[in-house]
Amino acid sequence: MSIVVNLDVMMARRKVKSKDLAAFVGVTEQNMSLLKSGKIKGVRFSTLERICAYLDCQPGDILEYRPTEGLAQADADVPVAAE
Repeated sequence: MSIVVNLDVMMARRKVKSKDLAAFVGVTEQNMSLLKSGKIKGVRFSTLERICAYLDCQPGDILEYRPTEGLAQADADVPVAAE
């Protein structure tokens, strides 16, 4: 997948435990674990907002875009419409 979740990195930098963050955000520890591992298909903005508030960070500190080789080439072949 092209979107990488760096939540575990931010939590380590802030010395935050999953249990504490999950309680603040209002999700189960299991869901926090899935989010940290990147094994999710999406995240609500309200959840992301609470995570960022607790960790004092920006969404870009947690989510990162890394293009995959095939996708990057396919995107290069698509013409961009002028506005």
